[in-house]
Amino acid sequence: MTRISTRAALAATAALFALPAPPAFAQEAPAIDDAAGEASGEILVVARRREERLLDVPISISALSTEALEKAGAKDLSGIQGAIPNVNIVQGRGSASSANFFIRGIGQPDALQTFDPAVGVYVDGVYLSRIQGALLNLFDVQRVEILRGPQGTLYGKNTIGGAVNVVSKKPDLNTLRGEAAITYGRFDEVTAKGYVSAPLIADKLALSVAGVYDDRDGIVTDPVTSKKYNDRNNLSGRAILRAQPAETVEVLISGDYTRQRNALTLGQATAPLVGFNYNATFTGLTPFVIAPAAAGEWDYKASTSFTGDKGQRLDHWGVSGTINVDLSDTLQLSSITAYRKLKTDFFVDIDATSAELGDVFVGTRQHQISQELQLKLDTDKLKGVFGLYYLNEHVTSHQEAYADSYLRYVGTPLNFLRTIDDEQDTKSYAAFGQLTYDFTDALSLTAGLRYTRETKEYFRTTTATTSSPVFPAIVIKGTFTFPNNLPAPFNTADSVTYEAWTPSATLSFKPSQNTLVYGSASRGFKSGGFNGRVNGIGDVTQVVNGATVIVPTFKPETVWTYEVGAKGSFLEGRVNLSGAAFYSDYQNFQARVGGGNTGITGGSFPVLNAGKLRIQGFEFDLNVRPATPVTLFASVGYLDADYKEFNDGRRAPAFSCNPTGTKITCRPAFAPPLTLRVGGEYRIALGDASLSLGGDARFVDKHYLSVDNRPGLTEDGYWTGNLYAQVDFDKFYLRGAVKNVGNMLYKTDGQEFSSVGNIQTAYYGDPRTWNLTLGVKF
Repeated sequence: MTRISTRAALAATAALFALPAPPAFAQEAPAIDDAAGEASGEILVVARRREERLLDVPISISALSTEALEKAGAKDLSGIQGAIPNVNIVQGRGSASSANFFIRGIGQPDALQTFDPAVGVYVDGVYLSRIQGALLNLFDVQRVEILRGPQGTLYGKNTIGGAVNVVSKKPDLNTLRGEAAITYGRFDEVTAKGYVSAPLIADKLALSVAGVYDDRDGIVTDPVTSKKYNDRNNLSGRAILRAQPAETVEVLISGDYTRQRNALTLGQATAPLVGFNYNATFTGLTPFVIAPAAAGEWDYKASTSFTGDKGQRLDHWGVSGTINVDLSDTLQLSSITAYRKLKTDFFVDIDATSAELGDVFVGTRQHQISQELQLKLDTDKLKGVFGLYYLNEHVTSHQEAYADSYLRYVGTPLNFLRTIDDEQDTKSYAAFGQLTYDFTDALSLTAGLRYTRETKEYFRTTTATTSSPVFPAIVIKGTFTFPNNLPAPFNTADSVTYEAWTPSATLSFKPSQNTLVYGSASRGFKSGGFNGRVNGIGDVTQVVNGATVIVPTFKPETVWTYEVGAKGSFLEGRVNLSGAAFYSDYQNFQARVGGGNTGITGGSFPVLNAGKLRIQGFEFDLNVRPATPVTLFASVGYLDADYKEFNDGRRAPAFSCNPTGTKITCRPAFAPPLTLRVGGEYRIALGDASLSLGGDARFVDKHYLSVDNRPGLTEDGYWTGNLYAQVDFDKFYLRGAVKNVGNMLYKTDGQEFSSVGNIQTAYYGDPRTWNLTLGVKF
């Protein structure tokens, strides 16, 4: 598990620049529905809400085909980590199903359900408003489109970093198609998947059904009990009914269900866990101190205070209906109606030790209704889309925090329990439009604008109780109800409304049919809201111009991004490349910051609009076929992210983020300066069969897993390698794959709760794994 230095990565990058300038890793295979597209090998995407060639879209975008996802070994969206420049997609913070998305250094730094994501996830045009359950299984996917940069005009709020567009396979109206595969791998992995698409009435009606069962033993072992954690136990299914009652009408009805039953997800305690120091009412009240973590590399061993079968349960399902109607040769009307429901019961050992200090239960119940109408225009000179959008979301949670190791009285541990119940309702409305005008066959101007209005209502009650089984007289109980416990006039602030205009403009020039140069400016908006971790007044106070004021909410974030890029296909498609450079002005950064002990009721978790960031960089992708059996690809992303302001008046100057606003010593989290991927495939003919040998190497530079750059939550940078070999017969295939060939130990995410016993927990990627897959396609 040897570390590779950044200097080595820079040397590899320099070698890359000896090649022609680079494009999207996923341009290596078709990802389309229509036969004409398949024959030409072109990739079609719907990044701008209408189907276009990838080469014609003036956006920094990667489109991963089904074949590319399979060869990358991607069981879910986290499987493409490190494969796309300036993109971070990992399993988030002690959960088996939450997704932590960061694109170009912009993401969501807290996993709680009341915080909105900064990267929008869409499945067949339906927005998933929570990161819980967003780590989707990729079992019937036509392609995954990853749009880098703010997508506020067409995709709306909470796409300030970008958007992930998951496009499912449509049922074929005329041909029976199907696939089935069984996989066995290390840690007793067993994955079975199946997909079938069948015409029910030729040219009129078809149905597809897909399912996947994914089970794997845990990769983390409790050294005392030998119990396994960090496992996989997933069952997913989707059915799509496609009807075409007339040549101008298409109807798609989709239903999906995901069930997960996992053990705990444990990480590594990376700092000494110490109790609170404060003026105690009772003589003899002392903090409990946990010894520092053992020196040396983590060995995938961890203990927990949870007993029995406490783990993580998720049920996530939804239905949607899409209607496409051709009103004329130039106008199409689309309607997307959806309902989704999410239920999670998660036990999380935040401190990742056998002490009961940061052990929590989080039960979430969420449902949402959304409706979108799109009017699409397509003429010789003018193309575009106009639309209306509505989202109604209701989310409640019940949380319990267990901390019997929290404090001691005369050497005896005190019982500690905090219960939290909250409820949030969100209603969001939007109207948008975007038009592209072709001045000539080569020169085009695209302009768009979206208006969003959103209202959130929130209520939260928190009760903390400390008692002693030995000394019954010691019972301390405190209840904080938000917003009722706030002083007037803030005690009525249970509802907020935000409005935003998110324009965009792009000038593009096509020197030839298969080349594109563009420049763009776009604005993104991430909604504000209520702090779902409020424990008391200390969580909603801020220092403004030297005075302490109560701020019960945090404001929206905004970003302006300016980008120039180019992409092209040359030598009859043998060379595909794309590149982009960007500059982002990021305002009102929402920071959930630690620090600040507040006594027996617990730590303080304020959310601040801490300041401003400047983010600039570039990204390149290259795909080359020097000979028919050989494919080579490379990508590189460079990110220069820096705080221009970080204002947190509660913190002493000795802390890593200086509160004066004159000097910032901390770096933005999840913003590695360099991401790199190189690889290839060689295909050998074997009579009626073929053998494909391929693999890649991925590098992610040093970056931080917490807002205030805690040393134990720092990833120093890592390389990973992946290899596969596949034999294809007429209908059958056999594939063997190894992921993380070098058995690299690397951190992917972290829990920072330093204001509660200095909790700092790091989570790691999988060690070396292997698997064998036998599949059939027809």
